[in-house]
Amino acid sequence: MYRKIIERLKEWKTSDDRKPLVLLGARQVGKTWLMKEFGQTCYDSMAYLNCDNEPLAKDLFNADYNIPRILLAIQAITGVKVEPGRTLIVIDEIQEVQRGLHSLKYFCENAPEYHVVAAGSLLGVTLGQKESFPVGKVNMLQVQPMDFEEFMIATGHQNLLDSMRQGDWSLLDMLDAKYQELLRQYYFVGGMPEAVKQYVLHQDLKQVRTIQSEIMESYRKDIAKHATKAEAVRITQVLDTIVSQLTKENKKFIYGVIKKGARAAQYELAIQWLIDAGIVYKVPRVSAIKMPLKAYEDAGAFKLFLLDCGLFGLLADAPANLVLTSNNIFKEYKGAFTEQYVFQQLSALNIHPHYWSNDGTPAEIDFVIQAEGRPIPIEVKAEENVRAKSMSEYIKNHPDDQLKGLRISMREYVNQDWMENIPLYAIAKYMSNVK
Repeated sequence: MYRKIIERLKEWKTSDDRKPLVLLGARQVGKTWLMKEFGQTCYDSMAYLNCDNEPLAKDLFNADYNIPRILLAIQAITGVKVEPGRTLIVIDEIQEVQRGLHSLKYFCENAPEYHVVAAGSLLGVTLGQKESFPVGKVNMLQVQPMDFEEFMIATGHQNLLDSMRQGDWSLLDMLDAKYQELLRQYYFVGGMPEAVKQYVLHQDLKQVRTIQSEIMESYRKDIAKHATKAEAVRITQVLDTIVSQLTKENKKFIYGVIKKGARAAQYELAIQWLIDAGIVYKVPRVSAIKMPLKAYEDAGAFKLFLLDCGLFGLLADAPANLVLTSNNIFKEYKGAFTEQYVFQQLSALNIHPHYWSNDGTPAEIDFVIQAEGRPIPIEVKAEENVRAKSMSEYIKNHPDDQLKGLRISMREYVNQDWMENIPLYAIAKYMSNVK
């Protein structure tokens, strides 16, 4: 399966200031596959070392950080002689060995000619626990689930993607039914590579849900294994309320939804654990849609999103027929499902959105991003019915800010003075022209 991030890895390989590369991301987003695919297609050889299931790796870095000794040990374990620039050294589950992360500093300083990439399932949590980390001595990349464009390629619709990328909105209107059908499939399957692979090979929706359930169970096992018993209970409680939090009219995260009387002090660490693990993402509120957005951020108000819309559907127990064969999915979830999808596409593009709301009123703008040297308010609509007042009222009430909004809905492309409307399936195409 094609992953866009492969192009980023190729850029890293040829970079003049290349450092050891660390891939971050949740379990099952495809980090191991990416490293192996990169090594097999872009290098003469690959020395792959899994520190979780290779006993000989446990003491690899304990004696010292002598690079020649470490390289000989890697050769002995993997059977591959490491050659500078021609061999990719892959250290998987690097957090499982003592001083593994810190060893990357010495590859950077003493052996920059060697190409090293490392990853780990809970590497973000490890770093969050103040594990020694070679700050400034590594490059880092975040790996996300597959976005909608990658899903289109995987399902054999490269032609439709090519048509989309031409940027001819009238052509997209003609093909709208096909894009919407694929979009509904993506809503159900999501972007976890194993779920996509199962769907492509067998078109078995029950098996897709089984794989999604197994992924979610692996997250729960990680929580139980790596958090204290009290922390694990709170982390699981937060995870189990993600869907109900986003289906509220006011989508701001409310601690009281977890349980009556819950307070921030009890659950802040639980939320941070899920963020560090890459399972959940936080979207903070801004009090005003002005540049720079960070200056107007309200740290006490935020929304939480899951990393993948397929897993969101699993937690919501959304039946396949509801998602794939009718528009009811959009009505039932009142935009929460679609908002989750839009967030995922923005996140895959390395866009970190905020949202705006007016305290004391139901007025809310789903997302706000910073691009083209200006803030862009974004309104998400699940259907073709796009009547809503929050964004239009905000823009009308702030004429001096000269805002132009973006609406993402099931309607065709429209460009008006105060906003543009783009179809839900064309987010990546539109954002490719937004810098």
